[in-house]
Amino acid sequence: MHSIKNKHGLLMINTGDGKGKTTAALGLLLRAGGWDLGVVMFQFIKDTRLATGEHRAARKLGLDIRPLGTGFTWKTKDKAKAENMALEQWIRCQEAILSGQFDMIIMDEVSYALNNAWIPLSEVVDTIQRRPPELHLLLTGRDMPAQLREMADLVTEMKEVKHHYQRGIKAQKGIEY
Repeated sequence: MHSIKNKHGLLMINTGDGKGKTTAALGLLLRAGGWDLGVVMFQFIKDTRLATGEHRAARKLGLDIRPLGTGFTWKTKDKAKAENMALEQWIRCQEAILSGQFDMIIMDEVSYALNNAWIPLSEVVDTIQRRPPELHLLLTGRDMPAQLREMADLVTEMKEVKHHYQRGIKAQKGIEY
């Protein structure tokens, strides 16, 4: 962890049905990394075998992204595996949060694990409340639980106005992955 004077750790949330929650989180990862802050992104949905643009760029830039998921949870054929992976990822997040080793921790797409009751909301709330006071946390995902929204210092809601999927345009490299 790097010492920054007068720093107050923020709880930030990127939520909503619009595109850009993870992309905005990656911007913070890049910004914090640019200041040599200790930052890590834990991804709850992304499959560890993926080689998305963000993973490729992170390796090149020396940024720490740790995916542990089965892909799109709503399409998985093995819900028990997805649940176990989410719980394992939460344990890793919790250890990182309480370790005092980081300036910023990003929990990308954590709302899916919370909303599916794969990880206990009460435990997440308790861990957030016990975090080091200078630690910034960013949580992303659709339908973020109200209790976390209320606790947050910053909530950004992405709203879908128009999306190219609606016109049949599929996901593209550099845009969606």
